Amino acid sequence: MLQESPIISTSPEIMSGTPVFAGTRVPVQTLLDYLKAGESINDFLDGFPTVTREQVIAFLEETEKQLVTMVA
Repeated sequence: MLQESPIISTSPEIMSGTPVFAGTRVPVQTLLDYLKAGESINDFLDGFPTVTREQVIAFLEETEKQLVTMVA
């Protein structure tokens, strides 16, 4: 599971502690839901302009790294 980072933030005052992209109220799960539905990163960014492309890429890279570490 991703630890709190400059990319991800959790706070009881923001979305009841749901992990969100730092500096936003956009849950990271929303990105995963978009991708699972076959939507593109651009579609997600169009819908949630407070999230940057850099945040999305960093989140996906960190998630990949942690998954690879878990199965290695």
